[in-house]
Amino acid sequence: MSYTKRFDGRKPDEPREMRAEVGVIKRADGSALFQIGDTIAIASVHGPRELHPKFLQNPEKGLLRCHYDMSSFSVPERKRPGPSRRSVEISMVTQKSLNAVVDLNLYPNVVIDVFIQIIQANAGTRCAGITAAALALAHAGISMKEMVAAVSVGKVGDKIVIDLDKEEEDYEDGATDIPVAMTSFSKEITLLQLDGEITKKELMEALRLAEKGCEKIFALQKEVLKSSYLEREK
Repeated sequence: MSYTKRFDGRKPDEPREMRAEVGVIKRADGSALFQIGDTIAIASVHGPRELHPKFLQNPEKGLLRCHYDMSSFSVPERKRPGPSRRSVEISMVTQKSLNAVVDLNLYPNVVIDVFIQIIQANAGTRCAGITAAALALAHAGISMKEMVAAVSVGKVGDKIVIDLDKEEEDYEDGATDIPVAMTSFSKEITLLQLDGEITKKELMEALRLAEKGCEKIFALQKEVLKSSYLEREK
């Protein structure tokens, strides 16, 4: 069946409305909120701080740890509290996505912890979490080679679209969801997962959409961080 019009009326290359904010958790070394559509992620950074137990310390570089979870109230059907297999997997891919840009060589023997909490979910939670985490790291003053942003792309019915919502993920005729994370300058892909079926040509089209969407997120990240810096200078 042809997917002629998106459920919420967006164009195929149109992400949901976005907003971002830093400094949302005062006791953290850095923090950020990122919202895309109805999905809201909050990230907090704690560190650099000494890594314990000491046998885990590396005199050549630091350790980045990411902890992803969804609040029980973030979805219509209450989520069971505590980490799940899914949250552990997303924590790992988030860490790998950010390891590409954090200059851990400057932080020997220490750990930088990033905690990501999804407080409201309507698809794209891992992408929102990665975007919020990158913002929080920059807000904490952690040395980064470049920024990272993430957005989902995919195929709904016969159409390639960006930023799938939950209704599209559950499309009765099938949907392919592709979370993508990308760096701001080198355009290196630091996350690429694929759930579903898609041709090579369609995948290339989806990745072009992902780059376009990430550019919009990078502009928002830059604007928010610049405003925060100017506010500190007052």
